Amino acid sequence: MTSETMTVEDVRTSEPSRVRDYVALTKPRISVMVLATVAAAGYLAAMVGPVSPWDVLHACLGTLLIAASGSALNQAIERWLDARMSRTSNRPLPSNRLSLNEVVTFGTICFCVGTVYLWTTLGTLSAALGVGTWVLYVWIYTPMKTRTWTNTIVGAVAGAMPVLIGWYATGAPTHAWIVSVFLLLFLWQFPHFMAIAWLYRKEYAEGGMKMLPVVDPSGYWSGIEAVVTAVALVPVVAIPAWLLDGPVRWVYLVIALVLTGLYLSASWRFLLERSETTARRLLRVSLLHLPFTLLAMILATLFSYSLPS
Repeated sequence: MTSETMTVEDVRTSEPSRVRDYVALTKPRISVMVLATVAAAGYLAAMVGPVSPWDVLHACLGTLLIAASGSALNQAIERWLDARMSRTSNRPLPSNRLSLNEVVTFGTICFCVGTVYLWTTLGTLSAALGVGTWVLYVWIYTPMKTRTWTNTIVGAVAGAMPVLIGWYATGAPTHAWIVSVFLLLFLWQFPHFMAIAWLYRKEYAEGGMKMLPVVDPSGYWSGIEAVVTAVALVPVVAIPAWLLDGPVRWVYLVIALVLTGLYLSASWRFLLERSETTARRLLRVSLLHLPFTLLAMILATLFSYSLPS
């Protein structure tokens, strides 16, 4: 009787734990950021034409499912590498809390449901963009991580593509707004990636991942990449100022340039002194730069009384 009671209790207590493990497979913090960028792109699409909130919601839900699939299958492919690194060894798969079959099944279901959902609610283009993002992330970026330091370029493209789903889900035409947001997302990732890769360079090396700080232990080229891409962000964040009207354009421009200036400053300090302190500072600034730049962009549109098409 005691044995049976223990078994029932074990089952009861294990279910919430398994749910948490499945949630962990989706990398929730990354998923939240993806949702935010999709929603922001959908909102900004209203600047060039009518937008249905339902289309934006459909884009968010479908993209969330595909992102969850990508994260899960990424962990399935990298399970042996994750097991070697203390930062990732406690993930559900390397810690044996979930089996490979469970993770692959979960990832496959999320991908299929997400793709069909985007296709039936928004059409072929949105579904194709979702599939393209998934292929880039799972089948190109993930294998490249153990082969070449240029993997971050492909990873940055995949990371920026969800904004295209959010934009084109509304039926909006290609416009300077989406070009600027895509470039913002693409370039922002490089200093962010370099900070993380530098902080965990020893673990990446143990896991066999050829990140730039692993290939170049001095960190010099990691710093160069961070600075060059941060400099490239300056004209990119300025583009929306010319799409806005009235005094608010100058308010936005000042805010965007200050935020990007701080990002560039943190990148420059990292280049001059490659240390844990400067890398962590760069990482913190990166996590502030993107959301506040997008927020400034969105708030500026609320106060701008006319926008060119």
